Amino acid sequence: MHKVLVVMDILEEQKATLDNIDSSLEINYVSASNVVPEDLKDVVAIIGNLDPSLLAHANNLKLMQLNNAGTEGFTKKGIIPEGAVLTNATGAYGVAMSEFMIGMLFTMMKHLDLYTINQNKNMWQPERLVNTAYGKTVLIVGFGNIGQEFGKRMKAMGCKVLAIRKHDGVKPDYIDGLYTMDSFYDCLKEADIVATALPGYEDTYKVFDKKAFDSMKDGAYFLNVGRGTAVDNDSIYDALVSGKLSGAALDVTDPEPLPSESKLWNAPNIFITPHVSGGYRVKESQDRIVDIAASNLKHLINGEPYENIVDMKTGYRINE
Repeated sequence: MHKVLVVMDILEEQKATLDNIDSSLEINYVSASNVVPEDLKDVVAIIGNLDPSLLAHANNLKLMQLNNAGTEGFTKKGIIPEGAVLTNATGAYGVAMSEFMIGMLFTMMKHLDLYTINQNKNMWQPERLVNTAYGKTVLIVGFGNIGQEFGKRMKAMGCKVLAIRKHDGVKPDYIDGLYTMDSFYDCLKEADIVATALPGYEDTYKVFDKKAFDSMKDGAYFLNVGRGTAVDNDSIYDALVSGKLSGAALDVTDPEPLPSESKLWNAPNIFITPHVSGGYRVKESQDRIVDIAASNLKHLINGEPYENIVDMKTGYRINE
């Protein structure tokens, strides 16, 4: 009997997907906030994110399946028990988050927020000139599943698409250029729209600082749906106040929640949302996470290689 602990939020129909995998699985559902060390006794697989410190009590763990793509806190030495494999949910969020990014981009470019304000005042009033994405150069920094899905959509809308990833790789046909961080500043100079979905690792900390924003085209647009730690708050504030940026959309901030006294709230042409581009607000994302987890439980039973294995040195999915 394989004892499995599911700590992610899950719907009844999704429980059925897991419960019907194999009779050799004993699956228990416990909210992550309610997990105690006793719950981890004899557990061979955990589905969902858990306080990493609790994993010291999971001595029989073979599989730790995260419910997100980011692996912060789980790749430190000694956190994952020896003999266990860490997997993530890469592939679950790309569609939902890329659509959110497009929505925020066009809110900025078309000034849709101004019409919401006017509507609330019962005002029929044309506003300022708008911009178009067609023909613009888009730079995607962080070219995992989310960045790839965004790139496909922006290319389909007539944009030139450049992408930066951690390691060299084969350039997909739907983008125009694939680079590493060695070309970061050169790429920034070309881009009219800069979007980032970087994870929160040491090498991504505040990569968008004063030098980065100064390197961008005047009037560029900026979107961040990765981690707020990738952006220096003072630098993006100054870039908005000076007009260097035409607009910025931040679904993530540092810290989170963003304190009410933060000056970012009052920066011009900024759109702040409370980390809602991903998560379970789109059921298809949650379905996909469950599908990934179900596949890996089957692999566990059959002694097969897992999907979405995380490289413990880099924190990224292997081959990403």
